[in-house]
Amino acid sequence: MFEALKERFENVLASLKGKGKLTAEDVGVALREVRRALLEADVNYKVVKDLVEAIKARATGASVLNSITPGQQVAAIMYEELITIMGRDPAPITISPKPPTVFMMVGLQGAGKTTAAVKLARRMSKSHKPLVVACDLRRPAAVEQLRVLAEKAGVAFFGPEPGESDPLAVAKKSLPYAEDHLCDLILLDTAGRLQLDDDLMAELEAMKRDIPPYEILLVVDSMTGQEAVEVSRVFNERLGLSGVILTKMDGDARGGPALATKAAAGVPVKLVGTGERIEDLEVFDAKRMASRIMGMGDMMGLMEKLERSTTEFDAERVAESLKKNRFTMDDLLLHLQQLKKLGPLDKVLEMLPMPGASKALKGANLDVSRLKYSEAIIQSMTKKERRNPEIIKGSRRRRIAQGSGTSVQMVNQVLAQYDQMKTVMKSIGKMNPKSFKMAGALKNLFK
Repeated sequence: MFEALKERFENVLASLKGKGKLTAEDVGVALREVRRALLEADVNYKVVKDLVEAIKARATGASVLNSITPGQQVAAIMYEELITIMGRDPAPITISPKPPTVFMMVGLQGAGKTTAAVKLARRMSKSHKPLVVACDLRRPAAVEQLRVLAEKAGVAFFGPEPGESDPLAVAKKSLPYAEDHLCDLILLDTAGRLQLDDDLMAELEAMKRDIPPYEILLVVDSMTGQEAVEVSRVFNERLGLSGVILTKMDGDARGGPALATKAAAGVPVKLVGTGERIEDLEVFDAKRMASRIMGMGDMMGLMEKLERSTTEFDAERVAESLKKNRFTMDDLLLHLQQLKKLGPLDKVLEMLPMPGASKALKGANLDVSRLKYSEAIIQSMTKKERRNPEIIKGSRRRRIAQGSGTSVQMVNQVLAQYDQMKTVMKSIGKMNPKSFKMAGALKNLFK
């Protein structure tokens, strides 16, 4: 997500920070590159124009150009203006003071609406009892897809009777069902189309009229680029949206909709889908998103990921190891297991505040599934060997390789990885955010 845009921005800012004094011409050259990068990221051209003009007006002021650190000030201005166009404050999901709260999930076919409905239900299940309702009776297998996902997420499901074809009737029947089963939150998974049409809008308008939703959330595929802004605008004009959920932000999305939806369509982005897992749904925070784009990382987001994937016992073990400056093979095994829970490693590394880390990891095969070999090797060691890896010599290495179904070479790699991670943990214990050893060590885990 934003990888190309982030690299371009890093290059622009590096060129500015490398100058002791800036001129209006220097700023102009840099902003032309910024404009080009934003357009290539599929940001709406009107939004690009407004953003670049706002940056230019502030960056060419005398107070900036005559400053001791003009490059840093321009970077700060870019960061602030990015936040402004994306929406300065997060737009939270709201709950009706009088249950049940009804959410209407709308969008075009293929945007990931059904999956987003279940992800949101799972997210809200921490404090509510959600019910997902299958109102998409046109797409083949849509009802069964929702049923399977709901069961996987552990949330309640309501669908049509065999042969029933009226989505509005299904939606109405879900209200007494929710009351009988003490569900205080209803998510209506409505039908979509391959493109906008009047039949779709008429159906959604009828549902809105008969079952007034507290939130109408448009689910948009972030890979559709500028079309996402137009889709948001039309849905908002016809239905009055309360927010947008952007899906597939973990793919090859260039980030245009995330940057432009609020400014161009007047609808806030509330949530973003960042992966295929049920848990991969995050609150959209403009400040954190701007930090990622500017190469400043997102430590808050990373901490949230760690909190979701780490048990209290695991956290205590890590804290104890850091406190005693001790790192064993058991600790390495724990970290490998936590890495697998965090999802794609390249997405995790985007959240680290280490400019240039993406370049350091470029070309690495960051496939988390390869960690299973390292796990097998560590689990084939004795307790004594895990506590004191330095005793693992030739014969022990051959035994471990045979027991784990790997090779002596792979055992040697894991031992080398252990040595690197031991050094990294010392750096983390000293809280040295400028260290690039973390990126290098993580890359070596996948050799």
